[in-house]
Amino acid sequence: MLEIRKLRAGYGDFQALFDIDLDLAEVETLAIIGSNGAGKSTFMRSLAGLIRNDAGAIRYKGEAIGNLPANRVLERGIALVPEGRKLFPSLSVEENLLIGAYSKREGAWNLERIYSLFPVLANLRKRPGTALSGGQQQMVAIGRALMSSPGLLLCDEISLGLAPTTIKDIYAALPSIKADGTAVILVEQDINQALAVADRFYCFQEGRVSLSGTPAEASKEQIKAAYFGLAEA
Repeated sequence: MLEIRKLRAGYGDFQALFDIDLDLAEVETLAIIGSNGAGKSTFMRSLAGLIRNDAGAIRYKGEAIGNLPANRVLERGIALVPEGRKLFPSLSVEENLLIGAYSKREGAWNLERIYSLFPVLANLRKRPGTALSGGQQQMVAIGRALMSSPGLLLCDEISLGLAPTTIKDIYAALPSIKADGTAVILVEQDINQALAVADRFYCFQEGRVSLSGTPAEASKEQIKAAYFGLAEA
């Protein structure tokens, strides 16, 4: 589904990613782990078209999309749940959700399905999005991305700052999302949470892939070394 080769990205003169190679299969959940400053969010922003790259550095379903702007990446079926949620403060919960459907992609996701996935939002639909708790806002952000009926959902730090019970509720929605044929790439600093739901993982360290594999293959020692750059992984 997704093929990344020699991806380099940064901001101005600062280079954050160095020759990233990565593959994602259909309906696979991939975790990107690493410490602060490892390049995880830059990677997600690159996939979403918020940072432009060489066209062939990112291929989605065989098409070179590395140089496409964000709106055209979304039209092709890649949706981002950004770090910090980024809801529109002047819009209600339902209006924030409807914004996600503006690309008019065909698919199974609609308001009814979002409210079924996150029932608490149904009773809050008329409230301002930013008047909700952090966990409820995260549900809105995920729902907004799903309203575009993506083939690939990018989740950037969706558990950040949330209570453990709320994190559990949000991650409980992943099986339903995957059941509709949606692949997921998630960025998490919580290694245990990430590896518990991932089919495979990539560890980033200073903008490079320091380790990759399945959670069952990698030992805690290997992951620790790759995460902190303590040794060659």
